[in-house]
Amino acid sequence: MSHKLDLDLNLVENILVNFLREEANKVGFSKVVLGLSGGIDSALVAYLAAKAFGPENVLGILMPYKASSKESVEHAKLVVEDLGIQSKLIEITPMVEPYFDMNPDMDGLRKGNRMARERMCILFDYSAKEKALVLGTSNKTEMLLGYSTQFGDAASAINAIGDLYKTQVWELSRHMGVPEALIDKKPSADLWEGQTDESELGFSYALADEILYSLVDERDKKEDVIAAGYSEEIVNKIIWKIKLSQYKRKLPLIAKVSTRTIGREFRYPRDWGV
Repeated sequence: MSHKLDLDLNLVENILVNFLREEANKVGFSKVVLGLSGGIDSALVAYLAAKAFGPENVLGILMPYKASSKESVEHAKLVVEDLGIQSKLIEITPMVEPYFDMNPDMDGLRKGNRMARERMCILFDYSAKEKALVLGTSNKTEMLLGYSTQFGDAASAINAIGDLYKTQVWELSRHMGVPEALIDKKPSADLWEGQTDESELGFSYALADEILYSLVDERDKKEDVIAAGYSEEIVNKIIWKIKLSQYKRKLPLIAKVSTRTIGREFRYPRDWGV
């Protein structure tokens, strides 16, 4: 990992644990719920949440599809057992298959989006049932590249890791004791056998993070990033993905016809008491 992306791991852990506790408590929640995919991002959020709320107040829901790898469920259970959090396994196959059967022309992208949104529906239903706030599990790299499903895995009430690049997620996970099996495996949305994030993206997370850090955090110009030795093709591809996915990172845009519009002038905490 580039030294630019190095973190003070103790400090970041404390910030994120306090963030979760304070943001949940201020809106009246003492319990949280999240989807446990068997991947590193949701695992890290579970570790942070267990520390913030106590394992008895964290519900991790495993939501496999029939094509999900057995390893994903096994790794999610590793997290549950290690932390002692509450858990529930809900198979989504009988929920999504009827829709797939109605639409035999669906490609992998549409099916993946449908499954991601089904999982988020389940999480928000359990939020209502358990009076538990839904935690997000999308990292900064995924969010900037648009590598997520709008109102699916990109949805949540609060997100503790949305300002951590993927390589930083790995480092903090190692620091917090997430099982090595999750840290070492190749990241995958687990949509089909052998699928990996990096093969779909066309570049590694390590490379993407270095370029994104230069473009976003340091505000370097494209020309300067390329001059530093990065592939022009990959830099252009990353910039294109950032631009194309901007709508995913915002609440629905509201047409302005009044003096104070939600999301524009009416957007600060002081406004909420009117």
